[in-house]
Amino acid sequence: MSRAVSLLLGVALLCGHGAFCRRVVSGQKVCFADVKHPCYKMAYFHELSSRVSFQEARLACESEGGVLLSLENEAEQKLIESMLQNLTKPGTGISDGDFWIGLWRNGDGQTSGACPDLYQWSDGSSSQYRNWYTDEPSCGSEKCVVMYHQPTANPGLGGPYLYQWNDDRCNMKHNYICKYEPEINPTAPVEKPYLTNQPGDTHQNVVVTEAGIIPNLIYVVIPTIPLLLLILVAFGTCCFQMLHKSKGRTKTSPNQSTLWISKSTRKESGMEV
Repeated sequence: MSRAVSLLLGVALLCGHGAFCRRVVSGQKVCFADVKHPCYKMAYFHELSSRVSFQEARLACESEGGVLLSLENEAEQKLIESMLQNLTKPGTGISDGDFWIGLWRNGDGQTSGACPDLYQWSDGSSSQYRNWYTDEPSCGSEKCVVMYHQPTANPGLGGPYLYQWNDDRCNMKHNYICKYEPEINPTAPVEKPYLTNQPGDTHQNVVVTEAGIIPNLIYVVIPTIPLLLLILVAFGTCCFQMLHKSKGRTKTSPNQSTLWISKSTRKESGMEV
């Protein structure tokens, strides 16, 4: 109960008095300055080709010391919903795209009524909390779970496709959400923690860690390499042509020199003695 209360307080702090709503961005690790709240990271990719499978998402979280998101109760579900609402608020350019969470099923095509009971959390959590969309899970070959995030889709029988869960094929490509242990004083050489509160805010216990600066720069620089090489080649070609023309103007041919200066003595017939 105390954990649920703390998570509900986290929801209030997330958007209370505008203290945090402008701070959630894709790829940013979000922490609260206490030992009760885990840290989270929303990994959203504009390019569909950059999205990842369930296993790739799981490995990406684990490589940073976290796990693919597990949800303990409704309060934590509401906290994640609030984060996604802030991440995708108007003006951010972020739209449809489901998110992998850490729920999956290890089995071969079960379609019986027992199928929903076969799902487990990849981080070993024993949580029995579920938030399935209507008529889900469909089971069969769909063994990994996403949190719906399709704000532009027409509502279905279960309402808008927002934040409820759906099982999907594990090799499908989606965004993902990571979960980390709480950090009271998050520090790292290339990460700069800062309070998200603005002057005049009443809450002073929300901390965001800006992570992934170097990887983000790599994503920007690598696609520009072909363009930089093209510019370099064009510049070199231009310089070569200018140098070649300059040499052509200053060079004097042998025929021209003998036309103006004669080394032989010419004898005029009228001047013979």
